[in-house]
Amino acid sequence: MDRTIKPETLQTELAGKLILDVRRAADRDASTEQLAGANWKDPETLAVWAENLPKDQDIVLYCVRGGSVSNSVVAALQARGLKARFIEGGIEGWKAAGGEVVNK
Repeated sequence: MDRTIKPETLQTELAGKLILDVRRAADRDASTEQLAGANWKDPETLAVWAENLPKDQDIVLYCVRGGSVSNSVVAALQARGLKARFIEGGIEGWKAAGGEVVNK
């Protein structure tokens, strides 16, 4: 399965996806924005919340720039059999591609 999704692709395929914000707590606290409908999950406590994610739903997650945090979370979720990908470029890439954000 792909590990990433392009922001432009996600904009046309957003319906029905579970959106997870996996920015580190400090990064999320420093920001006023998130993707609409996103649920924040602390990447530090992945083992606690990963078990409760739906196995039959597409999961799209993002961090700030689509780097190490997104990579490690996607790897862990895919290893659990979940359909997880991350947004290329993170929330910054999403915004650069014209993706909408809302105040968190």
